[in-house]
Amino acid sequence: MKKLVWIALAQSSSNLKRNLDYLLLAFGISLMVFAVISDFRQSLGEFVGLLMNPLVALVGQENFHILLFIMAAITALYASLIQKYTIDWDLMRRTQERMKAFQKEFREAQLSQNNYKLKQLEEQRSEMMGDQMEMSKQQFKPMAYISIISLPLFMWAYYYISGHTGATMVFPFIGEMELVKTVIGPIQFWILWYFITSLAISQLIRKALNIGGA
Repeated sequence: MKKLVWIALAQSSSNLKRNLDYLLLAFGISLMVFAVISDFRQSLGEFVGLLMNPLVALVGQENFHILLFIMAAITALYASLIQKYTIDWDLMRRTQERMKAFQKEFREAQLSQNNYKLKQLEEQRSEMMGDQMEMSKQQFKPMAYISIISLPLFMWAYYYISGHTGATMVFPFIGEMELVKTVIGPIQFWILWYFITSLAISQLIRKALNIGGA
């Protein structure tokens, strides 16, 4: 009897976890889809602003670059943890190594015009496509999870900086620049600072957590 109860509880827990996983994935994908709608971005930025206003008051509007640094640290840590526990890094390394070996063999067979070997490699290629598709699925899943935190924060920063055009920051080799001025194309200086800090912090975290052999 106890064993049946235990099995039922385990199945219930597994179903709950699976349903929660589907719900989070659907929410993350929905955020990515609706993020292209300007009205949605505005509304999302205003809503997140209610949560971020106390932090703005604490740090100070003139130190918006510090807020961006905090945002970058939060998103980098969150993204790294999601990637660590949702991606099979051993499978990814094996697939990448197999692909490198396959490409080398394929080039050698082409140069030597070994049609028999080329036919064998073509059959092998179809098998490897399955591993590559699985790898792609594993890479997409974390993106949906990461968007749940990163997109709302990014939309808030965009909404906030649009209403505070006087914010400036001193950049190395460039000098003091307004954060809303463009670097190139649609990329503004605040976005450049955000991605530079996010990339640097992410590399440190990945190294510390040994994610993907970083």
